[in-house]
Amino acid sequence: MKIAVIGLGYWGPNLLRNFLAISELEVLGCEKDRKRLEKIKEMLPSASYITDYNALLNDNDLKAVAIATPVGSHYSLTKEFLENGKDVFVEKPMTKSSREAKELIKIAEEQNAILMVGHIFEYNDAVLKIGELIKGGEIGDVQYITSTRVNLGIHRKDANVLWDLAPHDFSILFNWLDSDPVSIATTAKESIVNGIPDVAFIQATFPSGMIADIQVGWLAPSKIRETVVVGSKKMIVYDETNPQEKIKVYDSGVEIEDPHDYGEFLLSYRSGAIHSPTISTREPLRTEMNHFVECIRERKKPRTDGFNALRVIKAVEMAEESRMKKKMITI
Repeated sequence: MKIAVIGLGYWGPNLLRNFLAISELEVLGCEKDRKRLEKIKEMLPSASYITDYNALLNDNDLKAVAIATPVGSHYSLTKEFLENGKDVFVEKPMTKSSREAKELIKIAEEQNAILMVGHIFEYNDAVLKIGELIKGGEIGDVQYITSTRVNLGIHRKDANVLWDLAPHDFSILFNWLDSDPVSIATTAKESIVNGIPDVAFIQATFPSGMIADIQVGWLAPSKIRETVVVGSKKMIVYDETNPQEKIKVYDSGVEIEDPHDYGEFLLSYRSGAIHSPTISTREPLRTEMNHFVECIRERKKPRTDGFNALRVIKAVEMAEESRMKKKMITI
């Protein structure tokens, strides 16, 4: 089966590398920057390479493409390849508007094509394990979630920090909670480049009353990837940067004891054992690429399909609207 990766900048070579590790695939890389292409050829010589993606559109041997180009080109490229009967994997965000996302979903359905989006954390074993703990009731009712996703990172020209980083957090939340926010309030700041916010604080409220507080930023002294989940029974800390103990489950909490006198209440604080579940060390991207190939071969719905992408895009749109209007947005 022949698959092409379009865009070999920051992330594309990782897609290429993982496709090359899957048996019975003929892998092609496409990059218009010839200097960049020569470097990738040296790194990954077992793939074939071209500079013009248009040559792929009518390639009858080509079954699918993976798109890792700048965000602004995701919609047009995905549309072209779907309309030419190719299955498509596209990195997040799939589009920069829910209108465009709905159009791509419709085209994929009409063409009976696979449309999958790169929400990589939904293939991350640590994230999936936390989802099991939440859905299994081990931590009780989720009270609130905080997430910090910051680093001294790349200031992108085609997407602000909301579109670049917040899709990760929204996709994780939706995977865990299977619920969409009813309101979002965002505060953001343009610290370096005018017109492109590089730090944002998002507060999302869900139908259950659960609150998620998300901080994303490209302007921080160190890389922090930490999520805290507070339940009525237990609490979880997920540290993506910790190679040994990515998840810690705290048997901690607070309970109200029966009052002894009128107007009196007592709080009982519980601080029990800390447990760190064993998590597989397999690469999430390898799992994600294997899933895409499996969906192509078996013609089955991807775990992160177009509808999965649409709900994330809608949430980012709400966050963006809140930033622009400087007020909470509700549905």
